Amino acid sequence: MLAQLEPWSFQIEPGFRMRGWRTEFTGKPLIYFLHGNGFCGLTYLPMLKALIDDFDLIISDLPGHGDSDVGRKFAPWNGSAKCALDVLHYFSQQLPEGTKVYGLGHSYGGVITGLMAGRDPNCFDKCLLLDPVIFSKNMLNLMKAADFVGLLDNTKLAKSARNRNQHWPNRVTAYKALRGKGGFKNWSDESLHAYVSYALTESRDGVSLKCPAKIEAKIYSSYPNRLWSYLKKVSMPCKILMAKKSFPFIRDSVGKLSHHPAYSIDTIEGGHCFMQEQPQVAAEQIKAWLLA
Repeated sequence: MLAQLEPWSFQIEPGFRMRGWRTEFTGKPLIYFLHGNGFCGLTYLPMLKALIDDFDLIISDLPGHGDSDVGRKFAPWNGSAKCALDVLHYFSQQLPEGTKVYGLGHSYGGVITGLMAGRDPNCFDKCLLLDPVIFSKNMLNLMKAADFVGLLDNTKLAKSARNRNQHWPNRVTAYKALRGKGGFKNWSDESLHAYVSYALTESRDGVSLKCPAKIEAKIYSSYPNRLWSYLKKVSMPCKILMAKKSFPFIRDSVGKLSHHPAYSIDTIEGGHCFMQEQPQVAAEQIKAWLLA
């Protein structure tokens, strides 16, 4: 599939570029894809290659991830949503007239896709959020209070991210070390190979994570501002595809959106990274809804 993709680079500001991959723009419906925290766009290559016959693709590495820069002051959630929207506006000018544009995002990238859709009602014709980490209003209030007293950096996920192993002697060793462990449990071999191939980079230590642990931890110890305000402003059709083994807080939050006219809710077998567990099944679900 890489033969059908070309790299792109877009300057957000001097010294700060976002990067990723895209297909030729042929007039087929376009998917603008955003990945989860700590990953990069090509981590999802097994799923994305199953979409390429039916869609043109823009695969974006979010700030601090993959091949994109961090920027002078890393701003997760809302700041990254603005950057992603700037990229989309840039590419939209190059699309053949009448091209349908669909937002697709997983986890952190799913929330950012939702923020984009709430900020700009014309940016997507449809959007599909894959197990988005939508915090409830009560969770957000607790996070704001913890942030105020300086405790948000000490959440379990932030601590875990900071303590994550970031270096391995080579990719083979990294693959063996990660296989079946933690968040990579139940991943297909092809998906884990994509992670090891594209989310790691050569370094003096052998290979290292492209997304530094401090960036992943920063996202886990922060939250999106005005999240529910933006989600309620979404006007285009928006489907949330939730994992059957999703986190309880996601199920609770998504349930509160079920009465909003823009949203439809469905479930799929698997955990939070179901698209890495069964990429072909996930791709078929995506195609079925976006092309309906």
